[in-house]
Amino acid sequence: MSGVQKIIVADDDTDQRLDRWLRRLFPHISQGRIEKMCRKGDLRVDGGRVKSSSRVMAGQTVRVPPLPDSDLRPSDMLRRISDADIKMIQSCVIYRDDHVIALNKPHGLAVQGGSGQSRHVDGLAEALKFGYEDKPRLVHRLDKDTSGVLLLARDRLSAKALTASFRHRETRKVYWSVVAGVPHPKLGMIKTGLVKAQGHGPGGEGEKMYNIHPRDIDSTPGAKKAITDYVVLEAAGQRAAWMALSPVTGRTHQLRAHMGELGHPIVGDGKYGGSSQENLGDGWGSQLGDEISKKLHLHARSIKIEHPTNRSVLHVTAPLPQHMQDTWDYFQWDPRDVPEDPFEELE
Repeated sequence: MSGVQKIIVADDDTDQRLDRWLRRLFPHISQGRIEKMCRKGDLRVDGGRVKSSSRVMAGQTVRVPPLPDSDLRPSDMLRRISDADIKMIQSCVIYRDDHVIALNKPHGLAVQGGSGQSRHVDGLAEALKFGYEDKPRLVHRLDKDTSGVLLLARDRLSAKALTASFRHRETRKVYWSVVAGVPHPKLGMIKTGLVKAQGHGPGGEGEKMYNIHPRDIDSTPGAKKAITDYVVLEAAGQRAAWMALSPVTGRTHQLRAHMGELGHPIVGDGKYGGSSQENLGDGWGSQLGDEISKKLHLHARSIKIEHPTNRSVLHVTAPLPQHMQDTWDYFQWDPRDVPEDPFEELE
Protein backbone atom coordinates (compact mmCIF):
# COMPACT_ATOMS: atom_id res chain seq x y z
CA MET A 1 0.00 0.00 0.00
CA SER A 2 1.37 3.41 -0.97
CA GLY A 3 0.98 6.63 0.98
CA VAL A 4 -0.83 9.80 -0.08
CA GLN A 5 0.78 11.35 -3.16
CA LYS A 6 0.49 14.95 -4.32
CA ILE A 7 1.30 15.32 -8.01
CA ILE A 8 1.63 18.61 -9.88
CA VAL A 9 -0.01 18.60 -13.32
CA ALA A 10 2.62 19.21 -16.01
CA ASP A 11 2.17 21.82 -18.72
CA ASP A 12 1.69 19.25 -21.47
CA ASP A 13 -1.08 17.54 -19.46
CA THR A 14 -3.30 20.62 -19.21
CA ASP A 15 -7.00 20.28 -20.06
CA GLN A 16 -7.06 16.48 -19.85
CA ARG A 17 -9.87 14.57 -18.18
CA LEU A 18 -8.88 13.62 -14.63
CA ASP A 19 -9.58 9.91 -15.15
CA ARG A 20 -7.52 9.74 -18.34
CA TRP A 21 -4.67 11.71 -16.75
CA LEU A 22 -4.69 9.36 -13.76
CA ARG A 23 -4.68 6.22 -15.87
CA ARG A 24 -1.65 7.46 -17.81
CA LEU A 25 0.24 7.66 -14.51
CA PHE A 26 -1.25 4.52 -12.95
CA PRO A 27 -1.93 2.16 -15.87
CA HIS A 28 -3.38 -0.61 -13.69
CA ILE A 29 -5.97 1.48 -11.86
CA SER A 30 -9.57 0.72 -12.84
CA GLN A 31 -12.21 3.25 -13.86
CA GLY A 32 -14.40 1.94 -11.04
CA ARG A 33 -11.74 2.71 -8.45
CA ILE A 34 -11.33 6.24 -9.84
CA GLU A 35 -15.10 6.84 -9.64
CA LYS A 36 -15.17 5.55 -6.05
CA MET A 37 -12.27 7.80 -5.00
CA CYS A 38 -14.09 10.79 -6.47
CA ARG A 39 -17.40 9.91 -4.74
CA LYS A 40 -15.67 9.56 -1.37
CA GLY A 41 -13.69 12.77 -1.85
CA ASP A 42 -10.38 10.94 -1.53
CA LEU A 43 -9.20 12.15 -4.93
CA ARG A 44 -8.94 15.94 -4.91
CA VAL A 45 -7.60 18.74 -7.09
CA ASP A 46 -6.22 21.81 -5.29
CA GLY A 47 -8.03 20.58 -2.21
CA GLY A 48 -11.47 20.47 -3.83
CA ARG A 49 -13.75 17.56 -4.66
CA VAL A 50 -13.89 16.56 -8.32
CA LYS A 51 -15.60 14.25 -10.76
CA SER A 52 -13.76 11.75 -12.92
CA SER A 53 -14.67 13.88 -15.94
CA SER A 54 -13.20 17.07 -14.43
CA ARG A 55 -10.39 18.68 -16.39
CA VAL A 56 -6.97 19.12 -14.84
CA MET A 57 -4.91 22.21 -15.62
CA ALA A 58 -1.16 22.79 -15.56
CA GLY A 59 0.12 23.74 -12.11
CA GLN A 60 -2.76 22.18 -10.19
CA THR A 61 -1.97 19.73 -7.40
CA VAL A 62 -3.78 16.38 -7.49
CA ARG A 63 -4.09 14.50 -4.19
CA VAL A 64 -3.99 10.76 -4.84
CA PRO A 65 -4.99 8.60 -1.83
CA PRO A 66 -3.08 5.47 -0.79
CA LEU A 67 -3.27 2.81 -3.49
CA PRO A 68 -2.83 -0.96 -3.22
CA ASP A 69 0.40 -2.24 -4.72
CA SER A 70 -1.56 -3.74 -7.61
CA ASP A 71 -2.62 -0.24 -8.69
CA LEU A 72 0.76 1.45 -8.42
CA ARG A 73 2.64 2.65 -11.46
CA PRO A 74 5.97 0.84 -11.82
CA SER A 75 7.94 3.88 -10.59
CA ASP A 76 6.09 3.82 -7.27
CA MET A 77 6.59 0.13 -6.63
CA LEU A 78 9.63 -0.94 -4.70
CA ARG A 79 10.95 -2.67 -7.78
CA ARG A 80 14.58 -2.97 -8.66
CA ILE A 81 15.97 -0.87 -11.47
CA SER A 82 18.60 -2.82 -13.33
CA ASP A 83 22.21 -1.70 -13.15
CA ALA A 84 22.13 -1.19 -16.91
CA ASP A 85 19.11 1.15 -16.66
CA ILE A 86 20.70 3.06 -13.77
CA LYS A 87 23.83 3.57 -15.84
CA MET A 88 21.79 4.52 -18.91
CA ILE A 89 19.53 7.13 -17.27
CA GLN A 90 22.38 8.69 -15.30
CA SER A 91 24.43 8.96 -18.50
CA CYS A 92 21.57 11.04 -19.98
CA VAL A 93 22.14 13.88 -17.46
CA ILE A 94 23.51 16.93 -19.28
CA TYR A 95 22.89 19.51 -16.53
CA ARG A 96 22.38 19.29 -12.77
CA ASP A 97 22.23 21.71 -9.86
CA ASP A 98 20.43 21.75 -6.51
CA HIS A 99 17.05 22.45 -8.12
CA VAL A 100 17.04 21.26 -11.75
CA ILE A 101 18.14 18.20 -13.69
CA ALA A 102 18.21 18.18 -17.50
CA LEU A 103 18.34 14.97 -19.49
CA ASN A 104 19.11 14.29 -23.12
CA LYS A 105 16.20 11.85 -23.42
CA PRO A 106 16.93 8.99 -25.81
CA HIS A 107 14.74 8.21 -28.80
CA GLY A 108 12.31 5.41 -27.94
CA LEU A 109 12.17 6.00 -24.17
CA ALA A 110 8.73 7.06 -22.91
CA VAL A 111 8.53 9.91 -20.40
CA GLN A 112 5.62 8.47 -18.40
CA GLY A 113 3.86 5.16 -18.05
CA GLY A 114 0.92 4.23 -20.22
CA SER A 115 -0.51 1.24 -21.97
CA GLY A 116 2.34 -1.17 -22.58
CA GLN A 117 4.93 1.24 -21.14
CA SER A 118 6.73 -0.29 -18.17
CA ARG A 119 10.09 1.42 -18.75
CA HIS A 120 10.02 5.20 -18.74
CA VAL A 121 11.79 8.30 -17.40
CA ASP A 122 9.38 8.77 -14.50
CA GLY A 123 10.07 5.26 -13.26
CA LEU A 124 13.83 5.49 -13.81
CA ALA A 125 13.93 8.86 -11.99
CA GLU A 126 14.47 6.90 -8.78
CA ALA A 127 18.05 6.61 -10.03
CA LEU A 128 18.34 10.39 -10.37
CA LYS A 129 18.00 11.35 -6.70
CA PHE A 130 21.77 11.91 -6.29
CA GLY A 131 21.49 12.07 -2.50
CA TYR A 132 18.06 13.75 -2.34
CA GLU A 133 15.20 12.10 -0.47
CA ASP A 134 12.66 12.51 -3.26
CA LYS A 135 13.05 11.63 -6.89
CA PRO A 136 12.97 14.56 -9.38
CA ARG A 137 9.61 15.56 -10.81
CA LEU A 138 8.59 15.91 -14.44
CA VAL A 139 7.52 19.42 -15.48
CA HIS A 140 6.92 18.81 -19.20
CA ARG A 141 6.96 15.93 -21.67
CA LEU A 142 8.41 14.75 -24.94
CA ASP A 143 6.92 12.11 -27.22
CA LYS A 144 8.44 8.66 -26.84
CA ASP A 145 10.22 8.87 -30.20
CA THR A 146 11.35 12.50 -29.77
CA SER A 147 14.82 12.86 -28.27
CA GLY A 148 16.43 15.81 -26.55
CA VAL A 149 16.25 18.19 -23.60
CA LEU A 150 13.88 17.12 -20.83
CA LEU A 151 13.80 19.09 -17.55
CA LEU A 152 13.01 17.67 -14.11
CA ALA A 153 12.63 19.59 -10.86
CA ARG A 154 14.36 18.35 -7.71
CA ASP A 155 11.88 19.91 -5.25
CA ARG A 156 8.26 21.05 -5.09
CA LEU A 157 8.89 24.81 -5.33
CA SER A 158 11.16 24.39 -8.34
CA ALA A 159 8.53 22.21 -10.01
CA LYS A 160 5.91 24.89 -9.44
CA ALA A 161 8.13 27.65 -10.84
CA LEU A 162 9.19 25.69 -13.92
CA THR A 163 5.62 24.59 -14.64
CA ALA A 164 4.51 28.22 -14.46
CA SER A 165 7.25 29.24 -16.90
CA PHE A 166 6.09 26.61 -19.40
CA ARG A 167 2.43 27.52 -18.87
CA HIS A 168 3.00 31.24 -19.43
CA ARG A 169 5.35 30.57 -22.37
CA GLU A 170 8.28 32.22 -20.63
CA THR A 171 10.60 29.80 -22.34
CA ARG A 172 12.11 29.10 -25.74
CA LYS A 173 12.24 25.57 -27.08
CA VAL A 174 14.16 24.93 -30.28
CA TYR A 175 13.77 21.59 -32.03
CA TRP A 176 15.88 20.27 -34.88
CA SER A 177 14.32 18.01 -37.47
CA VAL A 178 14.80 16.67 -40.96
CA VAL A 179 11.78 16.92 -43.25
CA ALA A 180 11.02 15.47 -46.67
CA GLY A 181 11.37 18.17 -49.30
CA VAL A 182 12.19 21.84 -48.67
CA PRO A 183 9.49 24.21 -47.38
CA HIS A 184 8.89 27.47 -49.23
CA PRO A 185 9.14 30.11 -47.99
CA LYS A 186 12.16 29.02 -45.98
CA LEU A 187 11.09 31.10 -42.98
CA GLY A 188 7.58 31.28 -41.64
CA MET A 189 4.91 30.70 -39.03
CA ILE A 190 2.30 27.94 -39.15
CA LYS A 191 -1.08 28.78 -37.59
CA THR A 192 -3.84 26.18 -37.49
CA GLY A 193 -6.31 24.69 -35.12
CA LEU A 194 -5.55 21.18 -33.85
CA VAL A 195 -8.25 18.74 -32.84
CA LYS A 196 -7.66 15.29 -31.43
CA ALA A 197 -9.16 12.15 -32.93
CA GLN A 198 -9.46 9.32 -30.42
CA GLY A 199 -7.30 6.28 -31.04
CA HIS A 200 -8.61 2.74 -31.32
CA GLY A 201 -6.83 1.17 -28.34
CA PRO A 202 -8.57 0.51 -25.00
CA GLY A 203 -6.77 3.47 -23.42
CA GLY A 204 -7.11 5.73 -26.43
CA GLU A 205 -3.81 4.62 -27.97
CA GLY A 206 -3.15 5.75 -31.50
CA GLU A 207 -4.74 9.16 -31.10
CA LYS A 208 -3.91 11.64 -33.84
CA MET A 209 -4.16 15.40 -34.22
CA TYR A 210 -5.88 16.94 -37.23
CA ASN A 211 -5.35 20.44 -38.57
CA ILE A 212 -8.29 22.72 -39.18
CA HIS A 213 -8.50 26.28 -40.49
CA PRO A 214 -8.14 28.94 -37.77
CA ARG A 215 -11.60 30.30 -38.60
CA ASP A 216 -13.11 26.95 -37.58
CA ILE A 217 -11.47 26.69 -34.15
CA ASP A 218 -14.32 28.28 -32.17
CA SER A 219 -16.95 26.13 -33.86
CA THR A 220 -15.04 22.84 -33.56
CA PRO A 221 -15.38 21.01 -30.21
CA GLY A 222 -12.00 20.29 -28.67
CA ALA A 223 -10.02 22.36 -31.18
CA LYS A 224 -7.16 24.53 -29.93
CA LYS A 225 -5.03 27.18 -31.57
CA ALA A 226 -1.54 25.94 -32.49
CA ILE A 227 1.37 28.13 -33.65
CA THR A 228 4.84 27.04 -34.78
CA ASP A 229 7.75 29.16 -36.03
CA TYR A 230 10.08 27.47 -38.49
CA VAL A 231 13.23 28.18 -40.49
CA VAL A 232 15.14 26.08 -43.03
CA LEU A 233 18.77 25.86 -41.88
CA GLU A 234 20.20 23.72 -44.69
CA ALA A 235 18.80 21.86 -47.70
CA ALA A 236 19.86 18.79 -49.63
CA GLY A 237 18.65 19.83 -53.07
CA GLN A 238 14.89 19.40 -53.01
CA ARG A 239 15.14 16.05 -51.27
CA ALA A 240 15.27 17.07 -47.61
CA ALA A 241 15.77 20.01 -45.27
CA TRP A 242 17.32 20.54 -41.86
CA MET A 243 14.74 22.54 -39.92
CA ALA A 244 14.66 24.55 -36.72
CA LEU A 245 11.19 24.51 -35.18
CA SER A 246 9.99 26.56 -32.22
CA PRO A 247 6.52 25.84 -30.81
CA VAL A 248 4.77 29.00 -29.63
CA THR A 249 1.96 26.86 -28.24
CA GLY A 250 2.43 23.39 -26.78
CA ARG A 251 -0.16 21.06 -28.29
CA THR A 252 0.10 17.28 -28.55
CA HIS A 253 2.11 16.25 -31.65
CA GLN A 254 2.06 19.90 -32.76
CA LEU A 255 5.34 19.97 -34.69
CA ARG A 256 4.67 16.64 -36.37
CA ALA A 257 1.11 17.56 -37.37
CA HIS A 258 2.16 21.01 -38.61
CA MET A 259 4.99 19.73 -40.82
CA GLY A 260 2.71 17.05 -42.23
CA GLU A 261 0.09 19.70 -43.01
CA LEU A 262 2.75 21.80 -44.74
CA GLY A 263 3.45 18.86 -47.05
CA HIS A 264 6.88 18.23 -45.56
CA PRO A 265 6.50 15.48 -42.96
CA ILE A 266 9.31 14.86 -40.48
CA VAL A 267 11.50 12.00 -41.65
CA GLY A 268 10.51 8.74 -39.94
CA ASP A 269 7.04 9.98 -38.91
CA GLY A 270 4.64 7.31 -40.11
CA LYS A 271 1.70 8.84 -38.21
CA TYR A 272 1.80 12.19 -40.00
CA GLY A 273 3.77 11.15 -43.07
CA GLY A 274 2.43 7.82 -44.22
CA SER A 275 2.91 6.42 -47.71
CA SER A 276 -0.17 8.31 -48.95
CA GLN A 277 1.25 11.68 -47.81
CA GLU A 278 2.77 13.64 -50.70
CA ASN A 279 5.93 15.23 -49.35
CA LEU A 280 6.40 17.93 -52.03
CA GLY A 281 9.99 16.78 -52.37
CA ASP A 282 10.92 13.87 -54.60
CA GLY A 283 8.48 11.25 -53.41
CA TRP A 284 5.81 10.16 -50.98
CA GLY A 285 5.72 9.70 -47.23
CA SER A 286 8.30 10.41 -44.58
CA GLN A 287 11.08 7.99 -45.54
CA LEU A 288 14.06 9.15 -47.60
CA GLY A 289 15.51 5.70 -48.34
CA ASP A 290 19.19 4.97 -48.97
CA GLU A 291 21.13 5.00 -45.69
CA ILE A 292 18.74 7.34 -43.87
CA SER A 293 17.34 5.85 -40.66
CA LYS A 294 13.62 5.15 -40.50
CA LYS A 295 13.49 6.49 -36.93
CA LEU A 296 11.77 9.80 -36.19
CA HIS A 297 14.10 12.75 -36.90
CA LEU A 298 12.83 15.16 -34.24
CA HIS A 299 15.13 16.37 -31.47
CA ALA A 300 14.55 18.91 -28.69
CA ARG A 301 17.85 20.69 -29.31
CA SER A 302 17.69 23.40 -26.64
CA ILE A 303 15.64 25.09 -23.94
CA LYS A 304 16.00 28.59 -22.53
CA ILE A 305 14.03 29.11 -19.34
CA GLU A 306 14.19 31.19 -16.18
CA HIS A 307 15.96 29.30 -13.41
CA PRO A 308 13.42 28.55 -10.65
CA THR A 309 15.50 30.03 -7.81
CA ASN A 310 18.14 32.53 -8.99
CA ARG A 311 16.10 33.87 -11.95
CA SER A 312 19.04 33.65 -14.33
CA VAL A 313 18.52 32.28 -17.85
CA LEU A 314 19.05 28.52 -17.88
CA HIS A 315 20.13 27.45 -21.37
CA VAL A 316 20.54 23.72 -21.98
CA THR A 317 21.58 22.14 -25.29
CA ALA A 318 21.44 18.43 -26.15
CA PRO A 319 23.67 16.64 -28.69
CA LEU A 320 21.96 14.78 -31.53
CA PRO A 321 21.04 11.10 -31.11
CA GLN A 322 23.13 8.70 -33.16
CA HIS A 323 20.53 8.04 -35.89
CA MET A 324 20.19 11.78 -36.54
CA GLN A 325 23.96 12.36 -36.36
CA ASP A 326 24.32 9.69 -39.05
CA THR A 327 21.89 11.65 -41.24
CA TRP A 328 23.82 14.89 -40.62
CA ASP A 329 27.01 13.09 -41.66
CA TYR A 330 25.31 11.68 -44.76
CA PHE A 331 24.26 15.17 -45.94
CA GLN A 332 27.51 16.73 -44.67
CA TRP A 333 25.67 19.14 -42.39
CA ASP A 334 27.64 20.70 -39.52
CA PRO A 335 25.89 22.13 -36.41
CA ARG A 336 28.71 24.67 -36.15
CA ASP A 337 27.50 26.30 -39.37
CA VAL A 338 24.17 27.49 -37.95
CA PRO A 339 23.21 29.78 -35.06
CA GLU A 340 22.30 28.03 -31.80
CA ASP A 341 19.02 29.96 -31.71
CA PRO A 342 18.10 31.14 -35.22
CA PHE A 343 14.87 32.68 -33.94
CA GLU A 344 16.73 35.05 -31.62
CA GLU A 345 18.24 36.80 -34.65
CA LEU A 346 14.77 37.34 -36.09
CA GLU A 347 13.37 39.21 -33.10
